[in-house]
Amino acid sequence: MSDNIQRVTVLSKTTWTPNLFSFTVSRPDSFKFTAGQFVRLGVNPSQLKYYKQQSDAANDTSDEELEEALNEEIFRAYSIVSSPFDEVLEFFSIVIPDGAFTSQLQHLQVGDELLLNTMPFGFLTLARYQKPLPKDLWLLATGTGLAPFLSMLQDLKTWEDYEHIVLAYSARSTEELAYVEKIKSLQEDFGDLVDNPAQLIFIPIVTREAVEGALTERLPKLLLDGTLQARAGIALDIDSTHVMLCGNPEMVEDTKETLKTLGLIMNRRGEGNIAVENYW
Repeated sequence: MSDNIQRVTVLSKTTWTPNLFSFTVSRPDSFKFTAGQFVRLGVNPSQLKYYKQQSDAANDTSDEELEEALNEEIFRAYSIVSSPFDEVLEFFSIVIPDGAFTSQLQHLQVGDELLLNTMPFGFLTLARYQKPLPKDLWLLATGTGLAPFLSMLQDLKTWEDYEHIVLAYSARSTEELAYVEKIKSLQEDFGDLVDNPAQLIFIPIVTREAVEGALTERLPKLLLDGTLQARAGIALDIDSTHVMLCGNPEMVEDTKETLKTLGLIMNRRGEGNIAVENYW
């Protein structure tokens, strides 16, 4: 096993919907990361309690077949939900029915072991912004793309550096809009710990059902017709706006192009408005 790979233990699991869940794992003492980064997590399905229980209930032949089929280490990239200062690591996952990784990971139970590559990756971090200087931060997410933004919003520096933070979070249905109660408590739990904190503006978006208080269109349309800016009460300004995108690739691409038509530019070498995460 590589020196960068460490075993971590599952401490809790939260099921949001049949296809969405979160889980926490133990954090190695030496592991450090920056809010917004991702890591590679590994699982060996044959070592999960679920499959050991299945194996115990099977006859010898099917047991051997089960071990042979599932006894391998599978790694995938996951953004970290938790703060860089938390004692545990939290992750937010979707179940892809035919996915080699998530179709196994959905069977996680407390006490299971996973593999953590302790080398963090990714540049979806606030440190990338050198110009324009921080004023208004827009965090635009779909689905599990919310994860890196929750990490940023649990870092006090985010609240110190900005005047306004707009979190627009889009899901297909109300039940898929995870972490809402946590989001609603962020201002009090973190913003109130600093002098002159940013104002958090949370804009939920539900695209496949009408929900009171939530917008219903896709992010590109909401930006193009100005609905999102009107709801936030803030304009997009090339001289004061930072925008981060994370979620399904189609949303990221379409929203990025929409922002460019509105006059914002990609962040390169520290300068520019738009930053995206492309690890999907």
